[in-house]
Amino acid sequence: MALTTAPDPTRSGPGDSRAHAERRGPGRFRHSEGLAGYVFLSPWLIGLMGVTAVPMLLSLYLSFTNYDILTPFSEVEWVGLANYERMFTADPSYWHAVRVTLTFALIAVPLKLAAALGVALLLNRAWRGVGLFRGLFYLPSLLGGSVALAIVWVNMFNRDGAFNSLLSLFGITGKPWVNDPDWALETLMVLAIWQFGAPMVIFLAGLKQVPTELYEAASVDGAGRFRQFRNVTLPMLSPVIFFNLVLETINGFQGFTAAFVLSNGTGGPVDSTLMYTLNLYITGFTDLDMGYASAMAWVFLLAIAVITAIFFSTGRFWVHYSDGEDR
Repeated sequence: MALTTAPDPTRSGPGDSRAHAERRGPGRFRHSEGLAGYVFLSPWLIGLMGVTAVPMLLSLYLSFTNYDILTPFSEVEWVGLANYERMFTADPSYWHAVRVTLTFALIAVPLKLAAALGVALLLNRAWRGVGLFRGLFYLPSLLGGSVALAIVWVNMFNRDGAFNSLLSLFGITGKPWVNDPDWALETLMVLAIWQFGAPMVIFLAGLKQVPTELYEAASVDGAGRFRQFRNVTLPMLSPVIFFNLVLETINGFQGFTAAFVLSNGTGGPVDSTLMYTLNLYITGFTDLDMGYASAMAWVFLLAIAVITAIFFSTGRFWVHYSDGEDR
């Protein structure tokens, strides 16, 4: 005969503590869970406040002052909108930096996305060794905006660099590309386009999600490769194109490292590589005009926000999602 023992009321199981907390009141239990969540979030919240939010608010205040780093905060003079007025009406170097940055972004970003999409289409096949080629094409993006890569690039396009040595094999006389005002910015564009690995991987992931049945149906209807690309691939890939377009446009406007290394922090030759962020750096940390640099930073932030908003507002006309809803 099996003997059974009654449960000991003095002992509690692993789930009893939670049940006991709930019996004490659902409101108190939710409060304790919320407190635990904030405890786990506290490192991120401290970083957000100390590294991002507080410096941003401080820079907003400084944009209305004549702060120059060397002046104590107690002696900072409030100048109102004078920095913004100077920026838009009395600083030709500011507008030159805007033109250089727009030129760089309008040329480099579309070409970079086109290269990424083209290579992704080539690598979206079951070829032997295709994984190796994917890794090799992605490798430049791992280096990112590193100083070492920028130095290598400058040496490649110097008068005695590897690029001119390659041209000499075909009887073409090269030039000091990075020191020529007519070609220095184009050299930076080539560097940016060469780093197409990150958007390529995203395009490749999007291509994997396009149903093969759509291509089969288009083929049955007599569509060739170009029509399949235009009528099937591009519409199905439009959310990925939109994602890459937004990210790469923002990255294009934020270009700094390569321009700094190429020009030794001056924006040369003849201000041909004076990107907006480089001009901001020179204003704040070389000229020590931190109040004016803060104003430039906030205008830059608002400009990026406006451009992003334009992308999102116009995206509903050409971005198509697989659920049939345009957002």
